[in-house]
Amino acid sequence: MNFTKAAPKVFKAMIALDAAAAEGLDPALVGLVQIRASQLNHCAYCLDMHTREARAAGESEERIHLLAAWEEAALYTDKERAALTLTEAVTVLTDGFVPDAVYERAAHHFEEEELAHLIALVLTINAWNRIAVTTRKTPGTE
Repeated sequence: MNFTKAAPKVFKAMIALDAAAAEGLDPALVGLVQIRASQLNHCAYCLDMHTREARAAGESEERIHLLAAWEEAALYTDKERAALTLTEAVTVLTDGFVPDAVYERAAHHFEEEELAHLIALVLTINAWNRIAVTTRKTPGTE
């Protein structure tokens, strides 16, 4: 399915939400969040897109490659780690909720407005992942 053509208003709204969510966030952090959520959701299309974007924005190959094991790699700041922890909690919702400690850790590193944008970013990439996986988007297309 070509989701863009089949639901153009939804696609346009998603683009607007994506841009609004990333507003005010460090572009490097945005890339890390988008890549990590896409890894968790097994979205090859979004992984391809966001790793390419991260490289073009100057992200190191090492940080991109080690993102799947970010907890063991000393390459990420405390703020990035808090964002990645929140990304994983919101993406997976293992226990049906985001643990208080995860939210509090993120709230410690992000001002309220920035945290709201981070949450929106995680929600948006998860929605994109689900659209791409469901519609069988192929990496490197469009």
